[in-house]
Amino acid sequence: MEAFIEWMDKHFVPIAAKIGSQRHLVAIRDGFAGIMPLILAGSFAVLLNNTLCVWVPALAFLVPINGAVWWGTFAIITLLIVFSVGYNLAKSYDVDALAAGLISVASFIITLPQAPEGVGWGFIKINYLDATALFTGLLVAIIATEIFVKLTKAHLVINMPGDVPPSVGRAFAALIPSAVTVYVFGILTSIITAMGGTSLYDIILQTIQIPLQNLGQSVGSAMLATFLITLFWFFGLHGANLLDPVMNAIYVPALQANAAAIQQGAVPPNLITRVFFDTYSHLGGSGATLGLVIAILLVCKKRQDLKSLAKLALPAGIFQINEPIIFGLPIVLNPILFIPFIIIEPILTFISYLATAIGLVPPTYVAIPWTSPVGIGAFLATGGSLGAAILAIVNLVIATLIYIPFVILLDRQESSNDMDLPQ
Repeated sequence: MEAFIEWMDKHFVPIAAKIGSQRHLVAIRDGFAGIMPLILAGSFAVLLNNTLCVWVPALAFLVPINGAVWWGTFAIITLLIVFSVGYNLAKSYDVDALAAGLISVASFIITLPQAPEGVGWGFIKINYLDATALFTGLLVAIIATEIFVKLTKAHLVINMPGDVPPSVGRAFAALIPSAVTVYVFGILTSIITAMGGTSLYDIILQTIQIPLQNLGQSVGSAMLATFLITLFWFFGLHGANLLDPVMNAIYVPALQANAAAIQQGAVPPNLITRVFFDTYSHLGGSGATLGLVIAILLVCKKRQDLKSLAKLALPAGIFQINEPIIFGLPIVLNPILFIPFIIIEPILTFISYLATAIGLVPPTYVAIPWTSPVGIGAFLATGGSLGAAILAIVNLVIATLIYIPFVILLDRQESSNDMDLPQ
């Protein structure tokens, strides 16, 4: 085990750290974080329309209000993420972030058909703005911002006199890079149309997004994702942040598709969504460490330092925050906890996938805060399913039972330090 850890620390961790700090992936991660309040608001609207507004007829007047909120948030998620990613990417270069965000939005709109089939000229289909277009939006935002940044840093700008108001000076400085960027996408769109294609959206949707989303709906892919998250964490890297750009790109469209289906009274098409993992797998944080905290409190007899740490970590763990236990125990580079830490989440993912597939619990369709406690998050994410809440609690029991034998091994060890923690 020691040899394996040393090898991974030497060859695997440096590569993973570079990936985690890669500028474009960080921009995508921060871009999703920036629009999260709007995603939650839109999901809450869908939740209300399909729970309280159904259960309490007197609240029916809220249905059109919630529908309007969904229409301006979740339904246009790609438009929001295009601006947010462009903004964050330009900010990382210390270039005019507002201009970059606006140029990204303009470039994205340029790539859309002006006369979609069946609706005539001047209409934009909702599919071009919702999560169906997410991959296209991310790609356009990154390329448009890179063009804008490179032209700006090459000093292809109009410099105004010093007595000009700063806002006017920034606008003129962005003029040439902005014009060149939007014309690049105008030319690209014309080429695609001339070659008989419909749009950049259709090309990316059919060749990249749909295949990746179909792959993401397999239980093996979901289990691999949870395995990699915990593996990164074991070596001290923030696994959730590292994989967030990929997870969001694949599983947020699945969540939005489920929400749209519920909004229209249809059956949700996807078993696995972005909140599926927070609901059933990340119980107490990556590695289902709330189960570890409970196991320590249940079976530790000798190691009072572990019990004290568990008591301190429990409140945070209830709200899915596990840094105190990951770095305080620590789990990082702890050979005794390596096996349970990396296998529990794939096991829970498989159990939850199976329960959803056979109809024991409904698919998740509501974006919930990742800090939602075990059971409550599942109840909300599925629109009020008690079965989902019970499944999440059962998963927590399973995680605790898996951790118990390894906690007993830890308890038999002598304390490696004299931790002076409150009893």
